[in-house]
Amino acid sequence: MSLPKIKHVRAFTVRGGGADYHDQGEGHWIDNHIATPMSRYPEYRQSRQSFGINVLGTLVVEIEAEDGTIGFAVTTGGEPACFIVEKHLARFLEGRSPTDYEKIWDQMYFSTQYYGRKGLVINAISGVDLALWDLLGKLRQEPVYHMLGGAVRDELQFYATGARPDKAKEFGFIGGKMPLHHGPAEGVEGLHKNIAELADMRAKCGDDFWLMWDCWMALDVDYATRLAIAAQDYGLKWIEEAISPDDYWGYQQLKRNVPKGMLVTTGEHEATRWGFRMLLEMDCCDIIQPDVGWCGGVTELLKISALADAHGKMVVPHGSSVYSYHFVITRHNSPFAEYLMMHPGPTEVVPMFHPQLIGEPVPQDGRLKVSALDAPGFGVELNREIAMHRPYTH
Repeated sequence: MSLPKIKHVRAFTVRGGGADYHDQGEGHWIDNHIATPMSRYPEYRQSRQSFGINVLGTLVVEIEAEDGTIGFAVTTGGEPACFIVEKHLARFLEGRSPTDYEKIWDQMYFSTQYYGRKGLVINAISGVDLALWDLLGKLRQEPVYHMLGGAVRDELQFYATGARPDKAKEFGFIGGKMPLHHGPAEGVEGLHKNIAELADMRAKCGDDFWLMWDCWMALDVDYATRLAIAAQDYGLKWIEEAISPDDYWGYQQLKRNVPKGMLVTTGEHEATRWGFRMLLEMDCCDIIQPDVGWCGGVTELLKISALADAHGKMVVPHGSSVYSYHFVITRHNSPFAEYLMMHPGPTEVVPMFHPQLIGEPVPQDGRLKVSALDAPGFGVELNREIAMHRPYTH
């Protein structure tokens, strides 16, 4: 049975929270003296928003079929990504069948290669690809995870990212990943503060709870090595995205340097099969963490995952709500998922992409039954009450 062709592609931007989860109000844990590559400058150390982490906003992509069915997705990219979607990418979709996602992806990527390859352009391509999978699922009346091969387990289990791993343990998560608060520019004193925070959380959480550090590209190899060795006594499970995502050689060295049994993870800010091929072939890490909204969408994530599987590595996507849940539930080498604790405290379990998504499932006792993903497409709807702006048309 042939499906209706794609009639319209539209791109909108939204401000405040949701997919651009750094765009939060004052006092949120996600913007409180977290180590970054900009921490070397004292004026940009206290707040990540001070150097512009939230300037882009959310990108919303809608793809409408001839019968009026609409698939949509949200990611980051804001107005610049809207321009790319409307003025460049839309031509590869309108008039086409939504089943042609491989050809559409190929044309989007190679037509933008001369100014793209990573970053903002791949965010835009990812948003289009996710909206396309959502549309395809709605037209077929089946969830995305069915189209990816079906569930390999009955439920998802989660670790939680946030400033309160002790709360994450109370809520039933298998682990807690903390933001690293002090980078190399704060010297030995900052390193000691990091270790003291880890020690405090270990005392609160007990010996069997996973504790991890999210370093958000803030460190160099020497500092990351010293931090990892100092953290060994407190059972740090992994050290995440410790150095620049472009420094594959540094990651290769760091993986050799960390204590035996401690994992090195990265890939949140990596893109496409070619970027992840570097990480995998150079043995830079133990777990890759692609964000499905930033790495190329589901179509590309499948290729990335196959590469990782062949290299014996786990794929644990960066927190992206339903867009990664539908993938994780279908892959043996993706045994658990990330949940971002978006409550300001964070002391409650709330939807990650609120207020943009309606019907977004949240973990219960750190788990989510596969039946929570059974609605067509990605199983969520767009909140039409939020203020969406369409800056460009075509």
